[in-house]
Amino acid sequence: MAQISTSDFRTGITVDLDEGLFQISDFQHVKPGKGGAFVRTTLKNVRTGAVTDRTFRAGEKMERAVIDKTDMQYLYNDGTSYVFMNTETYEQMEVPPETLGDAADYLVEANSINLLMYGDEIVGIDMPASIVLQVADTEPGIQGDRVSGARKSATMQTGLIVQVPLFVETGESLKIDTRSGDYIERA
Repeated sequence: MAQISTSDFRTGITVDLDEGLFQISDFQHVKPGKGGAFVRTTLKNVRTGAVTDRTFRAGEKMERAVIDKTDMQYLYNDGTSYVFMNTETYEQMEVPPETLGDAADYLVEANSINLLMYGDEIVGIDMPASIVLQVADTEPGIQGDRVSGARKSATMQTGLIVQVPLFVETGESLKIDTRSGDYIERA
């Protein structure tokens, strides 16, 4: 693996530290008037999603982790894991739900997704900013209940529950924000 120095830090770089695999969310080089320079960083644990602050001495070296994006197609959920197929080699891979986290709420069969791989280990999933899901169940809008900005719950085809406007009906396709889980618009 490649060694990098604190002077090579950029947002989005992944480093392999003793505590685990971390992605640099933010960094700041600091040169105080007295003492040695240092780098203040905000790190996100790639496996757990936990965010931590850490300070490194200037010029300190560490291992850079190379995260590969592998294009996979989601096939199905067998009850204990999610099954993906590599679109180039047609190999199937089972992924536990803990690895996917909240991204499992946005998986629709036959959709292509980028899995983030560190060697042979899946460390995450790269979701698009929004995805189109179909409404599986929602209550009908009540006639006369037209308060501006009123919302109701809708269960999407994946089981995700989203707050939607009153005019949305069962069977419609909606664009959902994958970062916040909010309704964007009709698709």
